[in-house]
Amino acid sequence: MATTTVITGIPMLMATSKPADHASAVTVTLSADEGAALYRLMTWLSPSFPVGAFSYSSGIEWAVEAGDITDATSLRHWLSAMLSDGGGFCDGVFLAHIHHAASAGDDAGLREVAELAGAFAPSRERLLETSTQGKAFIEISLNAWPHPALQRLIAACEHPIVYPVAVGLVGAAHGIALAPTMHAFLHAVVSNWISAGARLVPLGQTDSQRVLAALEPVVVATGHRAMAASLDDLGNATFRADIASMRHETQYTRLFRS
Repeated sequence: MATTTVITGIPMLMATSKPADHASAVTVTLSADEGAALYRLMTWLSPSFPVGAFSYSSGIEWAVEAGDITDATSLRHWLSAMLSDGGGFCDGVFLAHIHHAASAGDDAGLREVAELAGAFAPSRERLLETSTQGKAFIEISLNAWPHPALQRLIAACEHPIVYPVAVGLVGAAHGIALAPTMHAFLHAVVSNWISAGARLVPLGQTDSQRVLAALEPVVVATGHRAMAASLDDLGNATFRADIASMRHETQYTRLFRS
């Protein structure tokens, strides 16, 4: 016996008991549009998508040098705070509002959110990180997946496009729903943070995957909060992480650009 449910717009088979044989199994398929949306999200937010994310640590490099992060447990706690109370949540809010504005054809809203998202970067290096990744994301998307609406949306922003804004614009232009776009984006962000931490602490592959698994409920909860939040709900309480991004600018030896 099996039941079908839907998670963030993507059908998924949930088995309630083991089928007696292959003939009794229920096959759930995606529509052509759903399959294309999933394919694009997996590509755009894959670690191999060339936005240069591997070059940045979002201040984690300084946190390791300062002794704030020393093992898998301390990395998990640090990233959980960055997700739920820091840059992760704020970027999710910007993505959601850009997606809404782009889908509604609200050019004034696009300009407001794009400007605010850039101004919210807590340090020079974090601004470099998010703006460089945003520019790369837009350029590669335009070249590999051109869409007539995307160029107009970019022009309507009238400000440098940071990473979460770029993801929201491209997702909306291609008609991909907000929820899967949000969760794929946050998964990509936390995966890159863990990758940086694994190289800096260092951690093995198993410990890295344990951190990723432990952060799953935090990523999901942060995504839901971000989609329901207004711009007035924006706020960052991760002061130590912000200080880390500033201290990294003058760190003597560095592997990462932020």
